[in-house]
Amino acid sequence: MISIVTPTFNEKQNIKKLCLEIKEIFTRINLEYEQIIIDNNSTDGTIDIIKKIALEDKKIKVIINQKNFGHIRSPYYGLLQTSGDASILISSDFQDPPELIEKFIDKWKEGNKVVLAQKTSSDEGYIIKNIRKIYYKFLKKISSTQLTINTTGAGLFDKEVIKSLKNTEDPYPYLRGLVMSFGYKFTLVQFEQPIRKFGKTKNNLFSLIDIGMLGIIKHSILPIRLMTILGFASSILFFGISVAYLMLKIFFWNSFQSNIAPLLIGIFLIGSIIIFMLGLIGEYIKVIMDYSKKGPIIIEKERINF
Repeated sequence: MISIVTPTFNEKQNIKKLCLEIKEIFTRINLEYEQIIIDNNSTDGTIDIIKKIALEDKKIKVIINQKNFGHIRSPYYGLLQTSGDASILISSDFQDPPELIEKFIDKWKEGNKVVLAQKTSSDEGYIIKNIRKIYYKFLKKISSTQLTINTTGAGLFDKEVIKSLKNTEDPYPYLRGLVMSFGYKFTLVQFEQPIRKFGKTKNNLFSLIDIGMLGIIKHSILPIRLMTILGFASSILFFGISVAYLMLKIFFWNSFQSNIAPLLIGIFLIGSIIIFMLGLIGEYIKVIMDYSKKGPIIIEKERINF
């Protein structure tokens, strides 16, 4: 049996069509399936639609979140509720085409425990597309985990992988990085991302920054190493400068005139380094605090057909 996880938030124009397409695919390939729709407390009528769909089809299970828990935690929590031999995560806006499902299953049957969808093209703007491209390459270089480029987390995960996720206590997971850190055999399925037909994308600059920082903080020790090295190097440099100025003042007491410029440059440079390092430390502290809270990933309002 295959479990399909489709997260929703304000997808009333897409979700019914998506459910019908998934049903047609599994009827054609003659496999048992369950579809788990996890809704982030939609406000556009999506909840009423998925409740009606679930009443008509018992293969469709529904989780409605108490509030919008964000685009990182909700899909992850949905995966943890699956019971299939493999679980497939795809978006509800058709930007992860349902046709990928068969390709995922074929690659899984070949012995791959993880099969990720990899975008070869998208309708993103030129600037965002290139920033994303640079970020992925940078993250891959600095990460201690083998990370993939242009993957969003959509794909197939064997039940062994899901079991490993269930045994991992991570309140704010970076899914694609976490899965790759397990070391299971994986492969990629490339696809061209279609233009969104209905609704609006839920990603914005802040959500992209959130994902970006999460990937760097959780899968690379390079930033904190750079902070240590930079702090050590700058302390030696400025200690040397201060000793040099002190000696010059002592030996050329009357003729040596200290200038305000070096003083200001030193203060501002040190200040900028300190602010940068404090910001980076803050990111690490946030991750530590999330772990220490040990709160639930999601609080459910309602579940149907489980």
